[in-house]
Amino acid sequence: MAIAPGTTLADQFIPARISRTSNLVKDGMLVIGGSALLALCSQVIIPLPFTPIPLTLQTFVVLLIGATLGGKRGLLTSLLYLLEGVAGLPVFAAGASGLAHLTGPSAGYLWAMPIVAYVVGILCERGMDRKYSTAVIAMLIGTIIVYICGVSWLSIFTHSSLYVAFLEGMVPFIPGDLIKIIVAVALLPTTWRIVRQIKSTSAN
Repeated sequence: MAIAPGTTLADQFIPARISRTSNLVKDGMLVIGGSALLALCSQVIIPLPFTPIPLTLQTFVVLLIGATLGGKRGLLTSLLYLLEGVAGLPVFAAGASGLAHLTGPSAGYLWAMPIVAYVVGILCERGMDRKYSTAVIAMLIGTIIVYICGVSWLSIFTHSSLYVAFLEGMVPFIPGDLIKIIVAVALLPTTWRIVRQIKSTSAN
């Protein structure tokens, strides 16, 4: 059974309701739940002695949030996460919070989250998460956006060249990010395959 374009995995597991209010409640719960998951995974950190940027699961979760929730909800989820941190909730890495973290060395990576979630979400709404070959492209695009924003800001913050920022803010994370992409690419099309099988069985 074909899946209509423009839908997400979240829409498949939690179908739209007739009532507009019910749909708004559903979207709100997905956004809040997504921000909570992002906050939880942000606490999984590995400090690296040769860079001011810690290794976390944030990028992985943002990619999955965009893919499963779609562009708009992914964007709102990431913005809510940032607002929670600014408001003082301990949602940033290592339980940190406060506006200062949006201007610190990791700020570029944090500000990249809404952009990544939106772009990846739009790509996946168009079906790029349903095949392994195209899911790789969507995840790579999202990761590249993270690198561009993160490295650029790190260069400005540390008053260093882009080359130095590249060595500190990108090179150490490439192996880990490749693993994240592989896992995401393995999960998304496989989940869509299961969805198709369930719908096909239900239709018979």
